Amino acid sequence: MEKTLVILKPSCVQRALIGEVISRFEKKGLRLAGMKMIQLTDAVLNEHYAHLKDKPFFQRIKNSMRVCPVIVQCWEGIDAAKVVRSLIGITDGRGAAAGTIRGDFSMSAQENIVHASDSAESAGIELTRFFAKDEIFDYKLSTLAHLCASEEI
Repeated sequence: MEKTLVILKPSCVQRALIGEVISRFEKKGLRLAGMKMIQLTDAVLNEHYAHLKDKPFFQRIKNSMRVCPVIVQCWEGIDAAKVVRSLIGITDGRGAAAGTIRGDFSMSAQENIVHASDSAESAGIELTRFFAKDEIFDYKLSTLAHLCASEEI
């Protein structure tokens, strides 16, 4: 099973949408493998958003991500990164499809509720940035047989 990173951003925390967002992933059939609340540091944000460091909005993103603690999560499932990206919708909440997390709860490209790894490869890097090995748990969902065909598991 594939693992992926999800960060519930300050816009999610401040708007009290934590449970609503988590329930979307659970209802889809993903398994929560790790979760914790952390206050992001400048050093972690510089590393996490290094690909945006030359963009004019880089500092604004970092400021936004430090407004309050965030909830970092590890979700697991078949094609987890792809499934999560589909559930959250496109970056700009104004253009995200209704029914997606961003489409239902965001009016912004920045204050867009959630960050998610864009691929399984990115997830591997990002998960090690936010979780120690002993903070990600392996257990079997009792509902797994009702979520996927046996040959998919």
